[in-house]
Amino acid sequence: MGSSIVLKSLSILLGVFFIFVGITKLTPFISKELHKDLRKEYVRYAKVFPLSETFDFKLPSKWYRRGVGGLEILFGLAMALIPSHKIKNVANIGLLSLMVLAAYSHIMVGDPFDRCAPALVFFFMLSGRLVVWYQTSRREEMEKAAAAAGATQNGNGLKRD
Repeated sequence: MGSSIVLKSLSILLGVFFIFVGITKLTPFISKELHKDLRKEYVRYAKVFPLSETFDFKLPSKWYRRGVGGLEILFGLAMALIPSHKIKNVANIGLLSLMVLAAYSHIMVGDPFDRCAPALVFFFMLSGRLVVWYQTSRREEMEKAAAAAGATQNGNGLKRD
């Protein structure tokens, strides 16, 4: 019971956070200064995009920022609003991937640790959410199996105390 509350709370809070962060990347609606800073930073991050050297592919910083921001909003909405655990887990893994990409980008451009730390913190929070989900679902499966085994024993004329 307590695990499901933790799981729902983590899902909603992480979802709302990523919606907020995605909006700041796409529009100056929340903060003009932050949006302007992000636009400058993504010029640097686009230069170290992992696929750019491998496939000789130049990613425009504008589309990189918009793509990451859009995915953060999409995955955040899924985490906060959609009740299906499968969809939440796909969104969780997508956000984990974005956090790995963010940490990689910060390291490759030589940002100080304090710029990389939020990506790492949210990586571990998203990882923790997956661990809580796994433990909760495993416990529920074990309880169902125990209940089914008990029903089978009672159906065969065996009495349970």
